[in-house]
Amino acid sequence: MSTVLATIAIIVVLAIVIILVLAMSKPDTFRLERSATIKAPPEKIFPFVNDFHRWMTWSPWEKLDPELKRTYGGAENGKGATYNWQGKKAGTGRMEIIEATPHAKILIKLDFIKPFEAHNTADFRFTPQGDGTRVDWAMYGPNIFMAKLMSTVINTDKMVGKDFEKGLAALKAAAEA
Repeated sequence: MSTVLATIAIIVVLAIVIILVLAMSKPDTFRLERSATIKAPPEKIFPFVNDFHRWMTWSPWEKLDPELKRTYGGAENGKGATYNWQGKKAGTGRMEIIEATPHAKILIKLDFIKPFEAHNTADFRFTPQGDGTRVDWAMYGPNIFMAKLMSTVINTDKMVGKDFEKGLAALKAAAEA
């Protein structure tokens, strides 16, 4: 009996060591990105992203938590606009538009506080293509150890990527309406 318990303990310790080594071998930064082509000019799509008040129209996280508390500050839209959120499912965090090049690019500083702390950048690009616009949505930043550890068992790119795809589909529907 004690041999079986010792064997199980060794297997558990080895599994933990392997997971920790895998986590430590992950890159120190991450980037995930999705794109969609929307049949609308950049000047019609841009305001949906440049104004946090309009995110309820398309953001996949806005409907996640019916009791989400939102506060807006700074500029009404564009550079300097801020958005704070707090919810049970959506967690707690803050966004600030740090760059807004009309109809071309928006950079947003993301500060997640709960359920875990992270500081990332969201990058939106609007590129005219034929009769539409290619919208590229990326998020990048430091790959903190907790994220590295989670990514050994969860494919974060697929998980968050699905939300980006939903958001881009909703942005497409809103802009093409």
